[in-house]
Amino acid sequence: MASLNLNKVSPIQVEVIEHISSLNADDWNSCVGANAPFARHEFLSSLEDSQCVQPKNGWMAHHLVIKGDDGKIKACAPMYLKSHSYGEYVFDWSWAEAYDRAGGRYYPKLQSAIPFTPVTGPRFLLHPSASPEDRNALITAMIKRAIDLKVSSLHVTFSTREEWDILKNHGFLQRTGHQYHWDNRDYDDFDVFLNQLTSRKRKAIRKERKAVSESGVELITLSGNDITDLHWDAFYSFYMDTSGRKWGHAYLNREFFSLLGQRMGQSIILVLAQMDGRIVAGALNIKGDETLYGRYWGCLEDFRFLHFEACYYQAIDYAITHKLKRVEAGAQGQHKIQRGYLPVETYSAHWFADNGFANAVKDFLEHDKRVNDHEMTELSTLSPYKKA
Repeated sequence: MASLNLNKVSPIQVEVIEHISSLNADDWNSCVGANAPFARHEFLSSLEDSQCVQPKNGWMAHHLVIKGDDGKIKACAPMYLKSHSYGEYVFDWSWAEAYDRAGGRYYPKLQSAIPFTPVTGPRFLLHPSASPEDRNALITAMIKRAIDLKVSSLHVTFSTREEWDILKNHGFLQRTGHQYHWDNRDYDDFDVFLNQLTSRKRKAIRKERKAVSESGVELITLSGNDITDLHWDAFYSFYMDTSGRKWGHAYLNREFFSLLGQRMGQSIILVLAQMDGRIVAGALNIKGDETLYGRYWGCLEDFRFLHFEACYYQAIDYAITHKLKRVEAGAQGQHKIQRGYLPVETYSAHWFADNGFANAVKDFLEHDKRVNDHEMTELSTLSPYKKA
């Protein structure tokens, strides 16, 4: 653990923490909002304690912490020193290649993010007693740490829009992307939601749900202590199969899921599909106070439309029943639109030590934004909802 004195910039002391388990969980969580489950101590410590996040895997914890006069955490930020760009979902591989071609060394870099989790949320975690100056001190400390370590760059990914705007004022370049989210418009039940869709889309969803129902597959939803090691064993096999086919690399190990279940069980919504007494598929969701976040899915057999049912329709059903405001289904998959999940902009911010390279990236990002804006406009025309 090192202590940073911001000297003339600010008298606020910022500590660098290399193991989140060295911090009191309640202390850290007092700075986390109710709808940011992935920023909680339980989630981050599960990643570190299971060694999914560790220097050997290219993720060295570098969390920033500001403490008040009472010794308790007043503001903090999850941050990592990274030796690659895996597990981020805001792709900078081309930047790394260009930087290396120019004679530089892109890695290591600093990253403020939630590992393996492309979910928008606060990256600068503030206690209710914290001030804007505390947040500015965290940002300044990040930049100072990048300079002191002589890294190529500093990245803040899947931040809130407010943070994104503030980071621009600190010299960060702005980047946008998009995901697919479903908004709960105070629906009483799934049928009321369906009635907001065009006739063709409504019939298609009913056809898909009926096919799953008639296939003999039974879907159950588990949370908390109802999730046993048997369930986690089954789900982990699904996760490994999907990871191998889609990404070629599994970031999470079996221990992580057990730790997550022990530490965040009430926030886990696990949808499992059963047939003839066997668990054949599963979808893992994490719940915040307002949002259900779809994270992982897997199935070892082929069941038509089961993916849509387990991942999208069951999530909508759950959100309506429990009065949640939205379901975030993550990136990729234009097919989500016809099932009620619409494109939503996401934000990341990037700082580079080399001004010349920063200017080159700025030119790229201006073009990238035009492409993303155009794609968002085109995708919005595919909305399944009835026109007002």
